[in-house]
Amino acid sequence: MTETTERRAPLPVPIDPPETFRSPAFAQGMVLPAGRTLYVGGQNGTDADGRIVEGGLGPQTEQALRNVIAVLAAAGTDVDHVAKLTIYLDPGVSPDAAYEASRRVWTARTAVTVLAVKPGRPEALVEIEAVATLP
Repeated sequence: MTETTERRAPLPVPIDPPETFRSPAFAQGMVLPAGRTLYVGGQNGTDADGRIVEGGLGPQTEQALRNVIAVLAAAGTDVDHVAKLTIYLDPGVSPDAAYEASRRVWTARTAVTVLAVKPGRPEALVEIEAVATLP
């Protein structure tokens, strides 16, 4: 075993029963291997100075996902180790732009819940949180 292999956490395992729809983008459930878990708090589409990015839901979703990815990297893990994303969208927006933006940024297949709930920050249109395994 290489040093890199020894330090990698086992990946969450997708669960897709035949009675449910099998999406290429998300899993119906994920089994996490035993070990340490990272909970990423809700990330808005903000830059490093805390300003909401311009351009609406699409750019905000891309930035919120990049912020999640940055937290994952800082903890020593990555998108492949994410078992669950929860995406909160402002009830006044269509989720289409968020779905399109997530396809540009998010490369892993994971369990996802999308809710129409006003994010806590007034000007935010999206907030995203994650649960991941750690090496």
